[in-house]
Amino acid sequence: MGIVSDCRPMLPLSASHSVSRQAWLIAGILLIASNLRAPVTGVAPVLDMIRTSLDLTAAQAGLLTTLPLLAFAAGSPIAALAARRHGLERTLMAALLTLVAGLCLRSSGAVWALFAGTLLIGGAIAFGNVLLPSLLKRDFPGRIASLTSAYALTMGVASGLASMIAVPLALWSAGPGWPLALLAPIVIAIASALVWLPQLRTPAPVAAPAGPTQARPRPVWKSALAWQITLFLGLNSLVYYIVSSWLPSMLHDAGYPPGSTGSVHGMLQIASAVVGLPLLALVRRVRDQRWLAVGCTGLSIAALLGLLVAPSWAAAWAILYGCGGGASIILGLAFVSLRVGNAQQAAALSGMAQAVGYLLAAGGPTAIGAVHDLTGGWTVALLICLVFACAQAVFGLYAGRHRQLA
Repeated sequence: MGIVSDCRPMLPLSASHSVSRQAWLIAGILLIASNLRAPVTGVAPVLDMIRTSLDLTAAQAGLLTTLPLLAFAAGSPIAALAARRHGLERTLMAALLTLVAGLCLRSSGAVWALFAGTLLIGGAIAFGNVLLPSLLKRDFPGRIASLTSAYALTMGVASGLASMIAVPLALWSAGPGWPLALLAPIVIAIASALVWLPQLRTPAPVAAPAGPTQARPRPVWKSALAWQITLFLGLNSLVYYIVSSWLPSMLHDAGYPPGSTGSVHGMLQIASAVVGLPLLALVRRVRDQRWLAVGCTGLSIAALLGLLVAPSWAAAWAILYGCGGGASIILGLAFVSLRVGNAQQAAALSGMAQAVGYLLAAGGPTAIGAVHDLTGGWTVALLICLVFACAQAVFGLYAGRHRQLA
């Protein structure tokens, strides 16, 4: 009888423990994903308040978007090394704690703390960007597509909500309200760390994270097709971060009230996430994606033209640009897998596209802020974005061809 009572519960408890661990792991992945854009995109709606409060130039304010992008580019190899040494679970927890510290520092009210905290936030997000795909490959090899779609959608919705609540929070707070708006994402960051705690007790065996450190990039950097894919992604990122950073300021200058600018900015972020669901199904059905690439970029071009000539329809243009820019990001990432013959090439191409893309995007918001200061308006800035978007369409024609790297 003692043997029966000891043995019978073992299998159900073991199975229950496995299901429970998977449920907590998926919840943790989705919560971590919700931190990968919101702390950065939530800045734009209150950027004018920050500039006025701290007496910043437009170029200096642009650094609030540039610094995270530079951290994204620089943090990827560091994240890979840290995960190999300390494990994915502990490294992701360290990233979450760094994110919490960066959010506290950024919202303290001092100019130096604003930029130092922004840099910490960018580094923490870079770790999440690199390590979450590795986690999916290790623990959910049969569900990568569905979970990637889920965390991309979570990331976009969280960033949209952060944009929408930023201005109401800033206006609700007494005194300069922007620190409260910048601190708001700490709620999700703390919740993510708490949900992630169980993963530290029984960490799974560490897999080498996918990234540029794992591949031999030299042959890829010499490939014309690799450069076409990289520039398609890089130019899209450049324009996307310019628009995402300065759209609220453009709307403010066009006469929109502060609350509306945050809402429109949030619509852009959510549209960029939702569009991926139908696009992925379409990509699987066609072998040559040239016209998909041109079509996605065409949506962005039409939206930029709309902002230029009819800013009163800004909500429609924001949704249209979110669809075009978001679809181009997803399509470009699909090219990374479709245009290579093996996992090693995929890692090399992904590293190349990420490094060049973020470096291109990093200079965009600051440069466009300087252009605005020089010209006193957004016309020239939008024309520059149109030129970059047209160049992206050209590279899309090449990157979308049904061929692979040699």
